[in-house]
Amino acid sequence: MSTIDIQAFDQSQLKQVIELWRRCELIMPWNDPIHDIQFCLLSTDSELLVLKREEKVIGTVMVGHDGHRGWIYYLAVSPVFQRSGYGGFLVETAENWLKEKNVPKLNLMIRSGNKKAIAFYRRLGFEDDNVVVMGKRYFDPRGG
Repeated sequence: MSTIDIQAFDQSQLKQVIELWRRCELIMPWNDPIHDIQFCLLSTDSELLVLKREEKVIGTVMVGHDGHRGWIYYLAVSPVFQRSGYGGFLVETAENWLKEKNVPKLNLMIRSGNKKAIAFYRRLGFEDDNVVVMGKRYFDPRGG
């Protein structure tokens, strides 16, 4: 029987986590995953959770909040384990983390062309808030 465990990220898992994110196509050219992980770890208002099966990283979710809204980033499940309930489990774990901190709402951003992710979150009860998310970069975290 396989052992499943969810825990806070440990630096020894860095290579496995980044490789998982690459396999799940979560890393864009403008994202520096090491910077994103370190930024998360420096805050008391965020956490990177890792799902392991027999000591191998098979899923992640980064969760945080600004005191008003919670956010999910880097939700990933190894392609061989997708559609096995692990993604929903990770979202539920992130939701519980936010509820423990009395955060009243959870938001997330999905790239508009990612129909698979949109359908996944809709199955979990998420709805389109009819908002436009805009951004402005102040610097390139990769140092460019």
